Amino acid sequence: MDKITPKIAILLAAFNGQKYLVEQIDSILNQEDVNVKIYVRLDPSSDNSAELIDEFIKSNCNVKLLTPAHSSGSAGQNFLNLLRDVDFSAYDFVAFSDQDDIWFKEKLIRAVNCINSNKTDAYSGNVLAWWDSGRKKLVDKAGLQRKFDYLFESSGPGCTFVFTKKLALDFKQTLVLLGSNIEKIWLHDWFCYAFARSRGYKWFIDPKPMMLYRQHGNNVVGANSGFAAFSLRMNEVLTGKAFERVTSQAIIIGEQDKEPIRLIRNNSIISSFKLALKANHCRRKRSDQLLFIFAMLLSVFKGKK
Repeated sequence: MDKITPKIAILLAAFNGQKYLVEQIDSILNQEDVNVKIYVRLDPSSDNSAELIDEFIKSNCNVKLLTPAHSSGSAGQNFLNLLRDVDFSAYDFVAFSDQDDIWFKEKLIRAVNCINSNKTDAYSGNVLAWWDSGRKKLVDKAGLQRKFDYLFESSGPGCTFVFTKKLALDFKQTLVLLGSNIEKIWLHDWFCYAFARSRGYKWFIDPKPMMLYRQHGNNVVGANSGFAAFSLRMNEVLTGKAFERVTSQAIIIGEQDKEPIRLIRNNSIISSFKLALKANHCRRKRSDQLLFIFAMLLSVFKGKK
């Protein structure tokens, strides 16, 4: 019996991406042992991104360009619009792609195999952050999943995400029902992970990096490490923005009654200490658990949430 080749819809959010789009799309079209169709949603841009994509379309029917009349406002909203609007009922899997990375040729087939062998509904993985200078650094997101980690963090960069059609259709239905409230979602990748876990879907986080995750001045989140990233996180704790985002996301996915969210909304010194003691249930990596404890204690001493 012939092996069935998986059909995968690739959702690529683009904006002023002409510098790296060719490398990104080439690395997707060169994926091994899968059939791909790339849906590029190009927010109104001032560069030649549209012309570059049109050149791909002329020579390859597996690329389709979507050109909305108005900007989605962010990469995250662009991805959510793709999930909501693209018809992927004819595909086996759905995957996200940024506009400026390079995928290893077996990225997608490994994701499919991991989903099938682990009997999960979604896949994400570690990445190799890299800079034009040639520097590379592992971004490790593959810690053991915890009871409430999805309420506080994503499962890794969205550009690694691959979903079964069943889960992708559940995303679509939910986004349609949200209507204009879709704009309240901060990060598409965190939302997808949180929604999936909250609905009992199984998620596999791969420790093996399968792509080069480009770092430059225009990254929305990037490798998210170092002193600058730490300072930004602490500032968001002190201003209360971090807690607002966690609470808002929990409400969107219907998890506002979970114990960690109740403790945050209680907004008391006692509840903050209680939540700090639950750090091992709220973050995957030990270093992030310690940072979580520090953040909760900091919020107590500063009297802000």
